[in-house]
Amino acid sequence: MATTGLGFISRTTLIITVLLTLDGCATLRQFGPSVQVASVTPGQYIALKRGDILTTGKLSSATMETLRVAGLDEGVCAKPGLPCIEAMEASILVREEDKRSSLAELWLQYAMTLPAPKREYSASGRAKTAITELDADFQPRLDAWMQVARQAYAYLFFTERTANQRGFEDRQTQVRDYYNLAVQEASVQLYNAYATGRVRNDASHLTLGRWTFVLAPPTDASPLDTRTPSELVPAASLSFTGTLRSVHRRDGFGAELVAVMDDPATASATSPPAAQASASATQSWSEMPSPSMTVLLRFSGKNLWEVLHDDEPELEIHDPYQVTEVTLHGQQVPLAANFTAGYALWLARSNFSHQSLRSLFGGKGGIETPHLYMMQPYDPNRRVLLMIHGLASSPEAWVNVANELMRDDEIRQDFQIWQFYYPTNMPIAMSHDAMRRTLAEVLRHFDPSGKAQASHDMVLVGHSMGGVIARLMISSSGDHLVDTLLATAQMTPAQRELLRTKGAPVLTFLPEPEVSRVVFIATPHRGTDVAGTRLGRWIGRLVRLPLTVLEDVATIANDGQIDRNDGKHGYQMNSIQNLDKDDPFVRAVADLPMSPKVHYHSIIARAKAEGPLEKTDDGLVPYWSSHLPHAASEKVIVSGHSVQEATPAIVELRRILHEDMQEHGRAGK
Repeated sequence: MATTGLGFISRTTLIITVLLTLDGCATLRQFGPSVQVASVTPGQYIALKRGDILTTGKLSSATMETLRVAGLDEGVCAKPGLPCIEAMEASILVREEDKRSSLAELWLQYAMTLPAPKREYSASGRAKTAITELDADFQPRLDAWMQVARQAYAYLFFTERTANQRGFEDRQTQVRDYYNLAVQEASVQLYNAYATGRVRNDASHLTLGRWTFVLAPPTDASPLDTRTPSELVPAASLSFTGTLRSVHRRDGFGAELVAVMDDPATASATSPPAAQASASATQSWSEMPSPSMTVLLRFSGKNLWEVLHDDEPELEIHDPYQVTEVTLHGQQVPLAANFTAGYALWLARSNFSHQSLRSLFGGKGGIETPHLYMMQPYDPNRRVLLMIHGLASSPEAWVNVANELMRDDEIRQDFQIWQFYYPTNMPIAMSHDAMRRTLAEVLRHFDPSGKAQASHDMVLVGHSMGGVIARLMISSSGDHLVDTLLATAQMTPAQRELLRTKGAPVLTFLPEPEVSRVVFIATPHRGTDVAGTRLGRWIGRLVRLPLTVLEDVATIANDGQIDRNDGKHGYQMNSIQNLDKDDPFVRAVADLPMSPKVHYHSIIARAKAEGPLEKTDDGLVPYWSSHLPHAASEKVIVSGHSVQEATPAIVELRRILHEDMQEHGRAGK
């Protein structure tokens, strides 16, 4: 038995020795499983596939695999830096597609290690520190970001496969993001250098360090704004809170930026008195003070080598509202866009909420005349969607309405949004007259011949008192308003004389011919009960008209001096008084005939779902006042008076606009 046992041990030892001899790398662990498996969640799997230097702070699995194939994952590439980048560039073991995508990420990793000025913005979106000088270390950062853009561009358009062939690959999305970020950073550095006089400007060439940026000429579809920005803000650096519900973008190619312009009309509220006076003397309209733009860097060359040695890329600036895609090396590429950033930044910096209340009560820093804001540069081929806010309000009332409408591709292609901002302490008739004159001035300025699409088939949207003004825009007055006020309003002799002389032109008008559709939202066509209550009359007495208005139409005392307390003498001529259901003006307006050529719709709010519709109200406006019997449509929504911001109201407004586009044969343009 002992011999047999020794023999078995000897045979076992011999087998192990043979196995070790056959594979010198084998160890006793090979008697267990050489590959082990563990479960991962779907989220972990996606993170492993799509994680990269931007999302996790670590190189992507694709770049790490390329480094391993090239034999660079250890040693020279153990730490990020130029030696690793140079070694990857020199490698002949990887195909160009993998090399360029990896080099784009390696350059990005390196760029992110270089110190850069921190961007900090206040709650209003203003930069906390002004640009005073370009720091001495700008050149390495600019070079690194430009290398990211160039390597990514080479990968996308000059490697073995086309961008369309890689359309569903995560890697292409990653590299596109590297390109967009690099163009963003390079553009901001170029602008900062330009603002501090560090750029050599030769005609359409901007030279900074070793790089020369060739400004691409504007196209008919994408005219360049001639204004000079005071600030260039990356849209990706902004985060919005407050009443704004969502940010709308279009994925694609290019850096999403906001060009902030100096705008006296919005700065006047916080400016010194002299600056406020200057602002009030400016024109009564302006284009968006912070337009969105998308910037591209187009590297030239017929082949990969030429592209990788191009230090003079073409710099293209596009209006994302005008341009949806671009052609790059024979391929149609969607243009990236951010449709919210510029609009929201403008509202955040405007101080409208405080300014509108100061205007209502005649305080310093308010506005005295209406101002028309164009939400994007004027486009002759897009119709106008004109919004008019209500009492004690401002363009902030439309923040979610305008933002949601501009996310709709068809509406965005057919309409450009304009918004009136006006002092809501003014008599309604005077606000209406001033808006008409401003609108005529704008259309005459941009389209003197009146042949552009923008001058025809305009759609008005008015909320509350803005709806009353919109109704006046499409009505015929004849002598009805003047005769009614002279017959029914309690006026002093001086007021009657002013009404006959200066008031008659303001109260005599015809429908605006360019308007073809109106949407009334919570509009008190026949006034409100609230304005005539004790509280309404008390608030009305607090309203103060601008001195310029008092000089024209308000009460003149016996000694010929202006009396600001116009409520004590004769007819109280302000907006709140005009909204009282017993006011002669609003009663007369309700009887004016509207143009038969105009389609009109009603969106009405009721604060409670219970009870007969005819007896409901939205807290301010009763149903009997907002209802129009011959409206093309009427939508009743359970909501308060600010119903224009409610989702059902926005959905209804979108439906009406799509119906309008269908009637004009412009849907899907």
